[in-house]
Amino acid sequence: MNRLKLVLPTPEYKEKLMDYKREFIESGDSMDGTAGLRNAETFDEWYSAFCNNLKEETVRDGLVPATTYMALSTDDSRLIGMIDIRHRLNEYLLNYGGHIGYSIRKSERQQGYATEMLALALKKCAELNIKKVLITCDKDNVASAKTIINNDAKLESEIPEGSRITQRYWITLD
Repeated sequence: MNRLKLVLPTPEYKEKLMDYKREFIESGDSMDGTAGLRNAETFDEWYSAFCNNLKEETVRDGLVPATTYMALSTDDSRLIGMIDIRHRLNEYLLNYGGHIGYSIRKSERQQGYATEMLALALKKCAELNIKKVLITCDKDNVASAKTIINNDAKLESEIPEGSRITQRYWITLD
């Protein structure tokens, strides 16, 4: 594989990140795993929140510490996707959100990038000493379920929430 590398966002990636946001807004897709990039008014606002959310001492109210990575192409540094690793779970994440959220830009989907990006993120989870990783997806998101299963996840349960059903998968790391 090795088509992707995970890189922490810095101001030098501002244009790539804002272009990523624009593509998602134009396509109407949800931007999972981006630390709230869609709702940020400016890059500086988003980057400040991203930095604050890295540590327990500065994480925003109601959130847990998390590290958000950009998945860049190893050949030309294109921003392919983003993935967010939550360092611990709160009640909501335990039921619906899990340890990891991610997205792949529409123009780069169905090429195996999500599976590779998740595999790289699982290595980061091991570095964070997260031994059991919970990953969730909507039951109707077949592509995401395949990505999760391709990384040796086991379906534990399905939780209904209104008209949605959230599938909860666990991956045990060595």
